[in-house]
Amino acid sequence: MLVVILCLVIAVILFVIKYEQYTMRKKDKQLLWLDTVPGYPFIGNLFEFHGPRETLNDLRHLHATYGKTMLIRAPLQRMILSCDYDFLEFVLSSPKILDKSGEYKFLHRWLGTGLLTSDGPKWKTRRKLLTPSFHFSILQKFVASFESNGNILVEKLRTVQGKDINIYQYITLYTLDIICESAMGVSVNAQEVEDSQYVKNVKFLCRRINERATTFYERPDLLYRLSPNYYREKKAVKQIHNFTYSVIDSRIKTLQNSTNDQNNTEGKAVPFLDMLLKSTVDGRPLTREEIREEVDTFMFEGHDTAGSAISFALYLLASHQDVQDHALEEQKTIFCKDIHRPSTYNDLQQMKYLECVIKETLRLYPSVPFYGRKTDQPVIYKGNVMPEDIDIAVIAYELQRDPKYFPNPDKFDPTRFETMDGTNPYCFIPFSAGPRNCIGQKFAMLEMKSALSKILRAFRLLPTVPEHQLKLTSEAVLKSYNGIYIRVLKRTF
Repeated sequence: MLVVILCLVIAVILFVIKYEQYTMRKKDKQLLWLDTVPGYPFIGNLFEFHGPRETLNDLRHLHATYGKTMLIRAPLQRMILSCDYDFLEFVLSSPKILDKSGEYKFLHRWLGTGLLTSDGPKWKTRRKLLTPSFHFSILQKFVASFESNGNILVEKLRTVQGKDINIYQYITLYTLDIICESAMGVSVNAQEVEDSQYVKNVKFLCRRINERATTFYERPDLLYRLSPNYYREKKAVKQIHNFTYSVIDSRIKTLQNSTNDQNNTEGKAVPFLDMLLKSTVDGRPLTREEIREEVDTFMFEGHDTAGSAISFALYLLASHQDVQDHALEEQKTIFCKDIHRPSTYNDLQQMKYLECVIKETLRLYPSVPFYGRKTDQPVIYKGNVMPEDIDIAVIAYELQRDPKYFPNPDKFDPTRFETMDGTNPYCFIPFSAGPRNCIGQKFAMLEMKSALSKILRAFRLLPTVPEHQLKLTSEAVLKSYNGIYIRVLKRTF
């Protein structure tokens, strides 16, 4: 058996080498206008990357060495890395570059081809179908969910005040509860049941996907199926799908048995799932699997990204007392003497300075620090050809620290967003930009404002002593692999 496997691996490698020689040569000639990172025959630039924990640092090193736009090579793949404003404005705004890069295929086992991962006509149909779900009249009904889960979060933090805590562990459970209620109409009680299997599976898959993308021998499906990680991923995906399908089936029965559904839901937040169940494409209802794809996609995109942003914002507020005081004064102005009352949709809309705090946090620590597109046809950029099937990595983390657009870029300064005039709209792209921008960004902004407002009014945020130093990594979402530690103390007025 071992001999058969070894022969199979060798055969695959030889085939890939030959295919590389015949198919990649033409593309390399068409891309001579780009600076190419020196590499090795066949394997290209694989050794430039040192594992998932170092991917962000590796990308920053490449840009510091080779400039803002460059070509890197891997077996059967050519990828343009860029943090150049003009190039990324062209890419993100182009109606001809809408497909996601090859790395997104690693999400297919979990998410299928929902809104995040689909290409072409399917993406356009899904986007048109789902856009009304994020109208402000619907979003404002979720504020009650933000509030109730925020109350649980505050109570959890009260039990650890005065201690050094990894705030990310608390926030990500809060955002998971919210996204479950918003997407499926159920709560997994992540904040209360901290060893939830569903929670463990979601976190495992987020980490596993990035590990696979940065491990060259796990990238080909044929080799990955020989790895124990394949079976671990398969098991986690099956458990998540079983849970999602059980919720879908339960909601179908509930809606079928409801005799006055409109009256029952009036004034309440209607779960994303309910909207999918009532939707049609080309005159037919969505299939059970199509609904599952979109629910799981919303779960993936919606909980860890918001959790990351809120956690980094709390860290920055703890480290910058002047900014925290300014944000608190805005809260006092909005809530007046009833400082701990529940916030409303209108309250959240008035939090202009807190919105600047969030934007500045996302500038320094974008939840998705880099993401990908792919050409599905030859595209001309400034007289140069980008051939078909070329991956493009958008390095938002580097672009948003470009001193040309953000003077003193490493400084945390929320006021810079009070004066931005919109003349360079593609210099701030934490939610992507153009046709494939994040459909849920307004939902995320409301959720982040609600959490930060509630925490600011309940606690004073302080840095640890000595102050905790972040060690950034990207597991699809930007995180600190040594945690995000702060202290909270009960606030008195």
